[in-house]
Amino acid sequence: MRRLLWLGVGIGVGALVVRQVTRAMQAYSPGGLASSARNSAAGLLDSVHDFITDVREGMAEREEQIRAEFFVEAFPDAGDDDEMHRAR
Repeated sequence: MRRLLWLGVGIGVGALVVRQVTRAMQAYSPGGLASSARNSAAGLLDSVHDFITDVREGMAEREEQIRAEFFVEAFPDAGDDDEMHRAR
């Protein structure tokens, strides 16, 4: 009975080792390296796209702030609605 238990443990460990070695060999094969490079390039492109989107959003927000500030400085009474209605 003990021998059967150790035989089962040995087969299980052997199967796990074979699976890990096969995965490592596939990862370092030319196809695996090309796939890894392709995934890395896609990830890099996604990161660059996200960065550009964030920069554009920040630029739009800042431009809106600058325009609002310029409008207030150029037309200081434009924000006072009561005064505008009285002048009409």
